[in-house]
Amino acid sequence: MKVTVIGAGNVGATCANVIAHQGYCNEVVLLDIKEGIAEGKALDIWQTAAVNSYNTRVKGVTNDYSATANSDVVVITSGLPRKPGMSRDDLISTNAGIVKSVTENVIKYSPNTILVIVSNPLDVMTYCAYLTAKLPANKVFGMAGILDTARYKAFLAEALNVSPLDIQAVLMGGHGDTMVPLPRYTTISGIPVTELIDKDRLHAIIERTKKGGGELVNLMGTSAWYAPGAAAAQMVQAILKDEKRIFPCCALLNGEYGLNNIYLGVPVKLGRKGIEEIITLDLNADEMKLLKASAEAVKEVMDVLDNMNVVA
Repeated sequence: MKVTVIGAGNVGATCANVIAHQGYCNEVVLLDIKEGIAEGKALDIWQTAAVNSYNTRVKGVTNDYSATANSDVVVITSGLPRKPGMSRDDLISTNAGIVKSVTENVIKYSPNTILVIVSNPLDVMTYCAYLTAKLPANKVFGMAGILDTARYKAFLAEALNVSPLDIQAVLMGGHGDTMVPLPRYTTISGIPVTELIDKDRLHAIIERTKKGGGELVNLMGTSAWYAPGAAAAQMVQAILKDEKRIFPCCALLNGEYGLNNIYLGVPVKLGRKGIEEIITLDLNADEMKLLKASAEAVKEVMDVLDNMNVVA
């Protein structure tokens, strides 16, 4: 099995490194447009194989998409961060052009691949890749919910002094301030979280989760990479090992939750075919109201992309 990661920045290189270490595929290709970056990082990763006991071959290339041919899964992390003075529309236009070009080149050499999108703004870039790739929707989806859930679990584990491995949680909606954490679906070894923590502390954790990316940018002056890279790698593992894992992912909705033609974070079953099922939770009125509000915010950004006519 073969995996390609497009973009050898911090997130892409971390994702490639985690996938290589897990050892379930034969080859990982890391591609970037900057000369030597992907080659150097891939070589560095490969040189850990003897130390960390894995056999996955790791190869880096500069803008050579022929090296990605016949990839089972392609992870796209390409794009620019938002810079001072750059409007949201500027960011969308710039990154949509990048994602469109990358997707076209990927599909040229791997027409049957599965695409996992990590580029930001996540929901609209996943939509851009879907329009460009012209693949079935179950084969084009985005990584956001796993990252947001991981942050939520980390904060809860810290507050409750428990293992994050014992926490089960679901977050839905867009990636960002409008995400929808669901305390009713949050448990610690089967115990509802509301029985273990008071309402105010839980609310504070939820608000911190919504702004989790911004907190890291404020601390480091740049966006996160360890957790996003590992989250994308976890999705790749679920696909290639046909694990049937239930994860929150950015998926195309056509009727689910009363929403149509929108990419939004929802729980799905991930396996060898990509998204094998969209899980429809029985949300109460308050939860549904939050989800609809999140969907409206995401749809507004998707409409911006549509109006730009970036994708023919």
